[in-house]
Amino acid sequence: MTLSDHLPVLQVIVPLLAAPLVILLRNGFLAWLATLLTSLCALGLGSQLTATVLAHGPQHYHVGGWAPPFGISLSVDAFSALLVLLISGASCLALAGGRLSLRRDIDNRRAPMFYGAWLIAVAGLSGIAVAGDAFNVFVFMEISSLATYILIAGGRDRRALSAVFKYLIIGTIGATFYLIGVGFIYMMTGTLNFADMAVRLEGVIETRPVVIAAGFITIGLALKAAIFPLHVWLPRAYTYAPNAVTVFIAACSTKVALYVLLRFNFAVFHGNLLGHSELFSAFVIPLALSGILIASLVAVYQTNLKKLLAFSSVAQVGYIALAAGLTSASGLLAAMLHMFNHALAKGSLFLCVAAFALVSGDTSLKRLQGIGRRMPWTMGAFVIAGLSLIGVPGTAGFISKWYLIVAALEFGQVGFLLVAAIVVSSLMAVAYLWHFVEGAYYGTPPAGESGPMEVSLPLRCLIWVAALSNIFFGLFPQLPLALARSGTSALLQGGLY
Repeated sequence: MTLSDHLPVLQVIVPLLAAPLVILLRNGFLAWLATLLTSLCALGLGSQLTATVLAHGPQHYHVGGWAPPFGISLSVDAFSALLVLLISGASCLALAGGRLSLRRDIDNRRAPMFYGAWLIAVAGLSGIAVAGDAFNVFVFMEISSLATYILIAGGRDRRALSAVFKYLIIGTIGATFYLIGVGFIYMMTGTLNFADMAVRLEGVIETRPVVIAAGFITIGLALKAAIFPLHVWLPRAYTYAPNAVTVFIAACSTKVALYVLLRFNFAVFHGNLLGHSELFSAFVIPLALSGILIASLVAVYQTNLKKLLAFSSVAQVGYIALAAGLTSASGLLAAMLHMFNHALAKGSLFLCVAAFALVSGDTSLKRLQGIGRRMPWTMGAFVIAGLSLIGVPGTAGFISKWYLIVAALEFGQVGFLLVAAIVVSSLMAVAYLWHFVEGAYYGTPPAGESGPMEVSLPLRCLIWVAALSNIFFGLFPQLPLALARSGTSALLQGGLY
């Protein structure tokens, strides 16, 4: 076997084996450097895996040589590859761009433990993306969740403790619901492998135990994905986590739960997750629309930039859920594209916020008055990423919103109402971003903080690379489109061993 044959398992093994080695380091800088190098290695492996999937189709790895459905299978199609790239890329961006923030937020004595947890989170999230069976998804989900709790609570802000406690309780409920649903399916099919499960469910998909299982799985994953109104853990977790941690989890944590929800609905249940596609749409679309509109409205009235962007994330999760609720190939394509494009935009925005916090010491809008004049380069990058979040033509956000609008118009008579909600939400995105931008450029800075004070040149360059990626993938969307189209085809075919 060649190295390429082992790429699916290496995506998990590399960060998982590096984590205990990082914990043994006594120096915070060395622990950070080792974590960054491991994340870069994971990104390189993920890039090679993605290229292999696009060239040769889905890749499969049978752990221990045992063939599925009896053995554990790691399976990577284009959708999985897209998620792997998001996870490792977000880790690299957050670590490289958040070095100064992490040095300020994390006690040096606890830094090796913190970075070890970071790598465990990367391994767990990547494991969810490559797992070929429902139970190992649960195992990796718990691994990543426990590590994420440590990351959020690892800073100096004591408010993060109450935020992570709420996240822990809700996350545990979500995982429990998911596991109960998987148990019901196993009772009816005798298998946990996704592909085998899809075959065996065909004759029993409308039976009561399977419908109950689907309900548990949907609610459990909706809790994990922060789909409105099950989002209550997200705003405080994003707001009070260390700034670099927020960059990481905002880019990929909710996307992983949405990935599992999409895989169950389309690959396992063939678009009939709740027994009928109409029932799934009737359940998901109203929640998604509520989240899109209400979360955007709440964001307008926030006085803290991190919390403003956190509620924006709830709205953006609503877009992805809306696309999934359309239960069509075009909707699935739009969902995958928006997962990628939102990760680009929100990762860039939170990286800018981390830079603002380095200079101002706070992320409240009052403290950030005039920050655009003090940090013109960072503020310019924030505006570019914000335009992508809104969906302005020429940015990545426009591409996915366009595909979402096309999918909504194909849905039927209510298609125009869905499009109207998308447009209204985008206008509210203009409002809540302008709420900050206006004060940043035209507001009066706090006393004694009127002079220019930019972050270091390397950090500015990284921020601009992240921001310009929103324009690059808006003008040249071939890679995410190819992954989304191939991923859509793979999910609708149900997947193979």
